This record gives sequence, structure tokens and C-alpha cells, in this order.
Amino acid sequence: MLNALVTTDQVELTFPVYGTTPSVAPQALLKALGIAEIVNAEFNSETKILLIEIESITELAVLKPDCSALIHSHNSINGVLVTAPSTSDEFDFHSRYFWPWSGTNEDPATGGTHTFLAPYWASRLNKTKIISFQSSKRTGHMEVELVDGRLIIRSQATIVLDGELRI
Repeated sequence: MLNALVTTDQVELTFPVYGTTPSVAPQALLKALGIAEIVNAEFNSETKILLIEIESITELAVLKPDCSALIHSHNSINGVLVTAPSTSDEFDFHSRYFWPWSGTNEDPATGGTHTFLAPYWASRLNKTKIISFQSSKRTGHMEVELVDGRLIIRSQATIVLDGELRI
């Protein structure tokens, strides 16, 4: 269940926490992304998203993937998340999420990928509270915190739809 707490200056969402397993990034996928070298590749089975860590936030910010080639490079994922460690004290890591397999080339600011991205960076940085920056054209930043097996995401946001779904 997704819980939301809305205050005057931010939205706080509670998400589940997922893990990743070591994976391989196919050469065709890396070529479509415009990435020559990676640090690590991991896969999250709950979301079917491939995580690729690269060294440079500069390289991350200027990626211009060939989304048509990206779709044809892998047939069993929903998206690919590219991430890099931050070089400033303002953020802990940067990321971009590409998902042309689902109909949209890039998500400008997505909390859902943090369900596995937060624990990934938390273990590398030895922190439970970290600040992420999404390097998309629109950009976005979030404070993410791992608490008792849950993920809390806090950020400024605008509520555009409010409702309740009963099944």
C-alpha cells in the first residue's frame, strides 16, 4: 500500500523496498544509450528494470539515447535506470530513467525506481538517508530514507489528482 502525507511544502510517500541482483548489460543496449563503459549492472525483478551505474554525472546528464534502438536491444525489461555518484555535497547520487518499452522515452522525476535505487546507494554510501537528483531535462530531487524495511520519499510536488480506488 502506498501511503501519502501532504504538507504545505512537500509530499511524503511510503514505498516498499526491493533488492537487485547482479546482471549483464547487453552491448546493444549500452550502444543505444551512448555508454562506452559501466561500473556495475544490476536487475530488479519486481519492476523488471535494469540498473546501470556509470562513473560520471557529466556523462549521465548528456546521454541522448536512441530509443528505437533501445527497444530492440532488450526484450525482457520494462526500463533501464542509469545512475552515477554525485560529485557535490548537495546530492548523494544522480539518475535517469528510460522506458521506451512502456511508451514514454524518459521519466522526468520518478519515485518508483527508488524502491531499489535507494538500497543500492545506501549500501555503497553506508547511509540510510540520502538525497537523489534526477538529471532529466525537467530535473527533480528527492530525499529518500530507509526506515524499518520501508522507503520514505520526501520532495516538493504538486498534487494534480486525488482520489480513492476500491477493488
